[in-house]
Amino acid sequence: MIPVGFFLLLFISGEVSSEEICSYQDVLNHLNLTRSNELYSMSRPVKNYKNPTQVSLEVLLYAILDVVEKDQKFIPYVWTVVRWNNEYISWDPNNFCGIDNISIPTEVLWQPDLTIEEMTEKDKAPPSPYLTLNNKGDVEVQNDQVLVSTCRMHTYRFPFDIQSCSLTFKSVIHTVKDIRLQPSDNSSEATEWSRELMRTQYEWLFIHMTVTASNASDLTEQDVVIYTITMKRRSVLYIVNFLLPVLFFLSLDLASFMISDSSGEKLSFKVTVLLAITVLQLILNEILPSSSNRVPLIAVYCIGIFAMMMLSLLETILVMYLLEKNSQECETDTNHCVVQESNTTRKRRFHCCQKEVHEWAQGGLIYNMSAGETPSEMLHAPKEDNIKHMDEYCTLEQISEDLRLMEKTMARLIKDKTEDNVGYWSRVAKRVDRVFFFLYITMVGLFLLGMFFEWNTAETESYLDSSF
Repeated sequence: MIPVGFFLLLFISGEVSSEEICSYQDVLNHLNLTRSNELYSMSRPVKNYKNPTQVSLEVLLYAILDVVEKDQKFIPYVWTVVRWNNEYISWDPNNFCGIDNISIPTEVLWQPDLTIEEMTEKDKAPPSPYLTLNNKGDVEVQNDQVLVSTCRMHTYRFPFDIQSCSLTFKSVIHTVKDIRLQPSDNSSEATEWSRELMRTQYEWLFIHMTVTASNASDLTEQDVVIYTITMKRRSVLYIVNFLLPVLFFLSLDLASFMISDSSGEKLSFKVTVLLAITVLQLILNEILPSSSNRVPLIAVYCIGIFAMMMLSLLETILVMYLLEKNSQECETDTNHCVVQESNTTRKRRFHCCQKEVHEWAQGGLIYNMSAGETPSEMLHAPKEDNIKHMDEYCTLEQISEDLRLMEKTMARLIKDKTEDNVGYWSRVAKRVDRVFFFLYITMVGLFLLGMFFEWNTAETESYLDSSF
C-alpha cells in the first residue's frame, strides 16, 4: 500500500515544475520573439505572398475637442483598435499553463501602415507602447489619438448648423493584393459605443457615427474605411451673445421714431446704433470662414438689419432737411411781412402827422390873430414851436406802433410753432415720417419672419441629410 504522503509529494513536485515553466518569457522564448530578432517585423507576416492580410479596424469617439470654422479644422479624440493575424505565431496554451495571450512591444512585430487622409498634423497623444498577441497569432493594437483633421464646414445655417466630418482610413503603400481592410463594427454599434465612452462634448453635441467600407475592385487600388461623425452645435450662447443684441439694437432704432426731428439728437442716436451693428459684424467676420460658397443666414440677418437701419437714418436726414427748408421759407415770409407792414404803417403815420401839423399850425395862426397881435409875429414864432412839438409827437407814435407790431409778430410766430403747422414742407415731412414708420414696421416683421422660416427649414433639411 502506497502512503498518502508519497502522492502528496508527487503533487507538490509537479506543481513546482509547472510553475517553473508558466511564464510569459517562456512563451517569448518558444516563439523566439526578442528585440534583436527582426524576423517578425521586417515583412508582412504571411506564408504565401498571394494571401492578403485581413486587417480589421474599429474607431470609437471619446470627445469632440474643437471645431474651427475659420480654418476648416476638426479635432476629435478617438480610440482606434487595429487587428490582424500573424501566420508565423502560434502556441498551445496547455503547454504554458493556459497562457493564451501576451503583451509585447509594438516594434517587435510588423504592423499595417494605416493612415488618415484628412489628418493635417501629427498625433499629439503618445502611441501605445505595447500590443496584444494571442495563441492563434491574432494581433491587436489599441491607441488613443488626438486628430487634427480637415473638414469642409457648411456654415449656411450658423449657429444652428449640423456638421459632418469624415475620417478616412487606408494603407499608405499596400494595395488590396497585400491588405484587405474592413470595419469590425457597423454604424449603430459604433454610435452606441461612442455615446457610452464619451465624457465631454464642449460646444458640439454628438448625433451619430456612420461607418462606410469601400472595397476596391482593382488589385492596384486600396480598401478604404470611412467614419463620418455627425454633430450639432450648441446655439444658446450665440443666440444670447449675438442674435438677441442685434435684435435689441433694431428695437432701439424703432423706438427712435418717438424722438423729435427738430433737434439733432435723433440723428446722432441712429448713427450710434448703426455703429454698434457694424462692430457685431466685425466679430462675425472673425468666426465664419471666407471660403464658404453660400452667404450664411446669420450674415444675411445682420446685413438685412443694417440695411433697414441705414434706410431709417436716410429717412431721418430727409425729414430734417424738409423741416429746415420749411423753417427758412417761413422766416423769409415773416420778415417780408414785418418789413412791408412796418413801412406801410410808417407811411400812414407820416401822412397823418403832416396833416395834423398843417391843421394845427393854421388853427394856431387864427387863434393868435384873434388875440390882437401883429400878423408878422403870428406867422413866425408860434409856428416853429408847434411844428417842432408835432415832429417829436410823431416820432414817439411811430416807435410805439413799431413795438406793438413786433409784439403781434412774435405772438404769431409762437402760435405757429406751437401748432406745428407753419408751412407746406412741414406737412410733407410729417406725412413722409408717418408713412415710412408703417412701412418700416412691415419690412422688419416680414424680414424676421422670413429669417425664422429659412433657418428652421434649413435646419430640418440638414438633419434629414445627416440621418441618411
